Amino acid sequence: MSNNRSQRALELFSQKYNCAQSSFGALSTDNGLSEAQRLALAAPFGGGVARQGEICGALTGALLALGETFGEAMATDPVAGRAALYEKVHQVTDEFRAAHGSILCRELTGGVLDTEEGQRLYNERGLHQNLCSKLVVFAVEQVEATIATDK
Repeated sequence: MSNNRSQRALELFSQKYNCAQSSFGALSTDNGLSEAQRLALAAPFGGGVARQGEICGALTGALLALGETFGEAMATDPVAGRAALYEKVHQVTDEFRAAHGSILCRELTGGVLDTEEGQRLYNERGLHQNLCSKLVVFAVEQVEATIATDK
């Protein structure tokens, strides 16, 4: 948590932005998207896609940043660009899964968050601070490492 992007991700998360918004918002690039645009684009993916428990929003936001950084090659050569991007996506998702046991929100949190019961358990267990904030930082740091090794 020593870098600026991880700190920014935690600031966004503490301001009640969802996990996808926090990771994607913090992974700013020079590709022209403002932070507000990044927050808007990632909005649907919190809680495993609108709290449905699918792929972890922290990871989804990080993968959006990978696509933004490395996906442009697909505009000129979709096949070659896809292969290079997917290799990076596999690397990040494999590392996330190895560290946390899953990439699915419902497995990481122990439930689906789009019900009153799911929200109650999420709050009772303190998952926002005790789990999800750590997943946001992990995802940001994994993408930063992936981007750094490619340069």
